[in-house]
Amino acid sequence: MLRPFILIAPLLVMLPAMAAETAPAPAMKAESRKSRPAPDKPQEQERITILSIIPAQGEPGVTVTLSGNGISQKASAYLGSTEIPGRLVGQKQLSFEIPRIAPGLYALFVKNLDGSTSKTYSFNVQPLKPIATSLSPDTVPACTMAGSREVVVNGRNFQEGAQILFDGGAIRSRYLSGESISFTVPAVRGGMHQIQVRNPEDTTSTSLGLLIDSRPEIMTIIPGADYVNYYELAIEGRNFQQGSVLVVDGRRISGGLPTAGERDRVIYMGCTQLIYQRYPADPTPHPLRLQVVNPDNEESPVVTVNTP
Repeated sequence: MLRPFILIAPLLVMLPAMAAETAPAPAMKAESRKSRPAPDKPQEQERITILSIIPAQGEPGVTVTLSGNGISQKASAYLGSTEIPGRLVGQKQLSFEIPRIAPGLYALFVKNLDGSTSKTYSFNVQPLKPIATSLSPDTVPACTMAGSREVVVNGRNFQEGAQILFDGGAIRSRYLSGESISFTVPAVRGGMHQIQVRNPEDTTSTSLGLLIDSRPEIMTIIPGADYVNYYELAIEGRNFQQGSVLVVDGRRISGGLPTAGERDRVIYMGCTQLIYQRYPADPTPHPLRLQVVNPDNEESPVVTVNTP
């Protein structure tokens, strides 16, 4: 009856020994976990800092330069919600051109491609100023044929509804395009006059000079009707006035009633023509020197013609 107990006892001793041999395994696993390198922390992006804005305001088309730190190669500037691709100048400067947007105060900031942004700054977009560059023509006769007193102002940034300022006062004009506006020269005195363009936003161009030439000029002399004791010469030109005097070889001949001993007279037909009624004492042609003198004493160049 004692044999069974002798066989079982060694089994009970062997089980704890097997357990002791497998015990160190968990410690090895823990040791392998400690030997793994810790994951890298994400690097922080350099913050965008704007140090200067030059200029601090401007109109569309003006180039703005931002200086600061943390501006990336593909950074964009924003005026309000309008994105403006910038151009990196060096390592710390971003330049952009103000686009065609309505004038007003805008929030200006810079945004990198990774989404980081700078602080917001106030930027004033000014109205687009008209620029007048030339007049065509830039000289107009004070008195000439109808339809030849139209002048075109050439330039840029003209808007629909723009006005012409003639010596500071608005006159009627015709909008042709963003580069040209036309107007008819009003009846004004001769001399230099100032022309400007004013847009509806109340911005005004610099002045251009328009010369109103009031000096008389003889262009042609044409023989006219021939009567028994006198004949007519048609004197054509420009800037003749009511009351202009014709000087013939030093003699002043007016349009009034002939004076004692003077039968020749001048008839004013308009600012481009005078009729000279001449009573020749000798029918033989010979040179005559003619000149027109206006009431304001402006004189035409002397013209010579062969006539009786």
